Amino acid sequence: MARDLGDLNREDFARYKSDVKKEGKAFFPFAILADTVMSLVVVSVITALACIWYLDADGTEPGILGPWYTEPADPGTTQFVPRPDWYFYFLFYLLRIFKWPETVFIATVGIPTVLLILLLGLPFYDRRRERRPSRRPVAMVAAVLTIISMAVLTYKGATAEESLGSQLIADGVPQEWADEQGFADNEQAVAGAMLFAETGCLQCHTYLGSGAGNLGAPDLSEVGQRFDAAYIVQYLSNPAQFGNSVMSSYSYLGEENLAALAAFLAASSGGE
Repeated sequence: MARDLGDLNREDFARYKSDVKKEGKAFFPFAILADTVMSLVVVSVITALACIWYLDADGTEPGILGPWYTEPADPGTTQFVPRPDWYFYFLFYLLRIFKWPETVFIATVGIPTVLLILLLGLPFYDRRRERRPSRRPVAMVAAVLTIISMAVLTYKGATAEESLGSQLIADGVPQEWADEQGFADNEQAVAGAMLFAETGCLQCHTYLGSGAGNLGAPDLSEVGQRFDAAYIVQYLSNPAQFGNSVMSSYSYLGEENLAALAAFLAASSGGE
């Protein structure tokens, strides 16, 4: 009786596996061939994408993969709201959850590091030969929960709204602050309120109900009751000397702008 083709294939495969187990596979040509083929595939894909990007755009109008270039970044802008790349949105939103200075380490280092260690150690503490998903309920539940958590955090980070200073100014919010706090006749303080909205202070602080309140930054609606303008200028110039290692220096704004910000904050006493 003629042997089934499937039996011959199985025998050939079994013989091949036996030979590999006894003699191993030579680095040349097997490993070199696999690496060469994969390298050619990667380089070809990158080259094709580069050609599509270059030929599809004309230098002024963006193509499928974007424009050749965009406007140069303005380091002095006060209206740009920085956001991370999409694959960091989950971490971006974790910082909104663990926003106090004492817990920032948990979001940025603690949770990601623990999860990474658990993933890297998986081959060492789970050495069972069974790999069928239906017989690994704990692993499958953990994987599904991880995927759902990452997806939810990424979505929340992508759709999180930021306080835009330009929108606040367009809505007349700084003037409302001036009216409520009673410094509408103080031109320097009003200018400082505009600058406060523009420079992104509300990304961390809150003021009369506006702002994000991130990283444990305090509400500044009544800061003028505690500090005068001279102290505030010193603090904004170098927060680190006052023990604040989270807030960056605003000395780049210049003396005039710092004086306006200080006048605004010093006039902030919580409302009339």
